[in-house]
Amino acid sequence: MSHKSIKTRFAPSPTGDLHIGGLRTALFAYLFAKKNNGQFFLRIEDTDQDRYKEGSVESILEGLKWAGLKYDNEIIYQSKRTEVYQKYAAELIEKGHAYYCFCTPEDLEKMRTEQSADGQTATRYDRRCLKLSKEAVAEKLKSQIPHVIRLNVGAIHELPLQQNGGIISFNDLVRGKIEFNLKDIDDQVLLKSDGFPTYHLANVVDDHEMEITHVIRAEEWLPSTPKHIILYNMFGWQIPKFAHLSMILAPDKSKLSKRHGATSVLEFKNLGYLPEAVVNYIALLGWNPGTEQEIFSLKELKQAFDLEKVNKAGAIFDIEKLNWLNGYYIRQKNLDELTELCLPYLNTENTENKKTQKTQSEYLKKVVALEQERLKKISDIGERTKYFFQRPEFDPKMLIWRKSTLADAKEKLQFLAAELEKVPDENWTRSALEQFIKGLIEAEKFDTGAVLWPMRVALSGQEKSPSPFEIAEVLGKEETVERIKLAVEK
Repeated sequence: MSHKSIKTRFAPSPTGDLHIGGLRTALFAYLFAKKNNGQFFLRIEDTDQDRYKEGSVESILEGLKWAGLKYDNEIIYQSKRTEVYQKYAAELIEKGHAYYCFCTPEDLEKMRTEQSADGQTATRYDRRCLKLSKEAVAEKLKSQIPHVIRLNVGAIHELPLQQNGGIISFNDLVRGKIEFNLKDIDDQVLLKSDGFPTYHLANVVDDHEMEITHVIRAEEWLPSTPKHIILYNMFGWQIPKFAHLSMILAPDKSKLSKRHGATSVLEFKNLGYLPEAVVNYIALLGWNPGTEQEIFSLKELKQAFDLEKVNKAGAIFDIEKLNWLNGYYIRQKNLDELTELCLPYLNTENTENKKTQKTQSEYLKKVVALEQERLKKISDIGERTKYFFQRPEFDPKMLIWRKSTLADAKEKLQFLAAELEKVPDENWTRSALEQFIKGLIEAEKFDTGAVLWPMRVALSGQEKSPSPFEIAEVLGKEETVERIKLAVEK
């Protein structure tokens, strides 16, 4: 990029938790800025006091921090800038590019009803207040009649705007050439009766004052773009480049929502997804690197990202793909770090054989190491490893191997308990145990399953678990023998 340095921004409204789609918008704006040695800013668009939700700003900041997206400079809060927007609105009135509107909500409702009755599909403001004389306006303002300030779209014809026969067009960096008909654009409210700006005015003023060069945002803002272009022209300001990102869709092609599962960034965090997996995954939602590479660190994404390779079509959110990526990143973690991440999900409170802090820490690491290869989400570890912290409850019938009997299972377990007690402590490793037990099975001509199945159930209480040798190694000799004896009693 040869012209002035690239500046992008992420500008969420604090109306709820940071959605995964919002994080992707922030990520693309961040990557584009960083790829081009530019700056990435954060702006909180909190002028809609009715929709403001307590805790939203904290959720947005926590989500961005978790994902590793660092913004430059201080956060800009629009609610602290109302005087700035009022000043610019007054400037537009001065030029005749905006006007006071004194219509009540009832007037507007009546207007809409009449237009619908006339068969108009898109209702709009009929500009009646634009026809008020200067004296009438002054009188109403003096009487402090509630009012808003509206954009005078008609004034655009006096400007050297890029328009052709009433068509306003721009080149979207994702979607190519886009055109809007000026006659379809309403005289939008710019300043509300409470003195707060609407999205349109605040957005344009802030992007101008922050010197934003590229506006990267969700496609839902596409219909607003011609209004923003009109405002840029009315102020005589340089228009930034626009890139509108397609929606993230559920597998059924509908908009991704809560009914499809987790959608907020912090929900994914609490479910045990790693930030590197989530960032890697959402980068690939709608952006195609053009290579076979699927694993990207944030650093690699900064080098590889290109807006030209962002797709127009909506991207399908595939939880299985995210799980696969998350499993990959879990396997890359060193054991100390992974154990630390697993701690909130482990049932350590119930540990039957309470250990000293040091041995407890070593024990936890062994438990985590056993599951590291199998985990898709960190939160899964709690359910999968419960039996390491409390002796399992199970129906004695579970001990029966295929067409065997309870008596046979009991006999095999008694035999095992007696033999395992003879194993020296230094030989208590999974490989030595496997060799020893398989040797016994061969010598006694037992059916392998008839020995290993009841042993696995006695130790874990589960039909699916790691091998009995792996479990025994982690539990230790004393606890292993004790559990087998308890199963015999059952």
